Amino acid sequence: MEKLKVKKSPMQRAKMTLSVLVLILVAACSKVEGEAGHKQRVQDGSKIQIVSTIGMISDVVQEVGGTEVEVTGLMGPGVDPHLYKASQGDIQKLDDAEIIFYGGLHLEGKMTEIFEKLEKRKPTVAVSSNIDPSVLRSGADAGGSQYDPHIWFNVKHWVSATETIRDTLSSYDPANAKKYEENATKYITQLNELNEEIKSRISEIPEAGRVLVTAHDAFGYFGDAYGVKVMGLQGISTAAEYGSKDVSKLRDYLVENKVKAVFVESSIPTKSMEAVIAGAKQMGHTVTIGGELYSDSMGEPGSDADTYIKMVRHNVNTIVEALK
Repeated sequence: MEKLKVKKSPMQRAKMTLSVLVLILVAACSKVEGEAGHKQRVQDGSKIQIVSTIGMISDVVQEVGGTEVEVTGLMGPGVDPHLYKASQGDIQKLDDAEIIFYGGLHLEGKMTEIFEKLEKRKPTVAVSSNIDPSVLRSGADAGGSQYDPHIWFNVKHWVSATETIRDTLSSYDPANAKKYEENATKYITQLNELNEEIKSRISEIPEAGRVLVTAHDAFGYFGDAYGVKVMGLQGISTAAEYGSKDVSKLRDYLVENKVKAVFVESSIPTKSMEAVIAGAKQMGHTVTIGGELYSDSMGEPGSDADTYIKMVRHNVNTIVEALK
């Protein structure tokens, strides 16, 4: 059937032309402002002021931004982003920032509302925003989020986050776009090498023993990507309380499947897993703590987990040595 051609009135054509012109002007102004900002920074030696939430994001922003950015992270080692409450000082840092990067998918809990307001005034970007929703895990118990926010445990998802950071910086500061592209390309190469390294190391664990038991369900993407069964005492968000039934259920699973090791997390008190271990012992099954993993934050500066890549490598080595 031939489609009907609707003839537009002169007024409609004028409105469309005006809309296109507005879009062109906005794009042009953004570029001019970015170039002007670059010239000003060259003159006074200043850097793009960026605020990020978790350490893993701060690390990537610094890798991609290089010498052109100054990154301020809100959440340091051992901080749980699910329960984090912004201080007055944090609000001031966010207000002063030129660009803000956060995890998204409700990772930062109630701070999401703050970011939604700020994005009307300045680039405020969720690094998870360009990941295809079809590959995201369900996060029904994550305090209102539709998806699991712990995307960094699938290195391929972290490649997407890196690309989002690269594109945001390039759009804001076109004069240095080539530099951001080169930095991102170099970093993504390292991430792809890390991805293959994880697969190789996990293969050292007998298939039946690839069971990762942690304090909360932060490692789901890791399990899906690298063939490991993951179980957490708490849900995806630590804001979800666990009870005696959860402890009993996990204890019974450890006993029935003869699981020998569980893992604690740097940002969560160990008492929850200690209760599970004690319960298994009462039933005649010995379970040990296989080590400490970094889930929602990186390690202290100078540690073997003070960058994203080092953090992932620490986790994988700890898991493999305990389970293989």
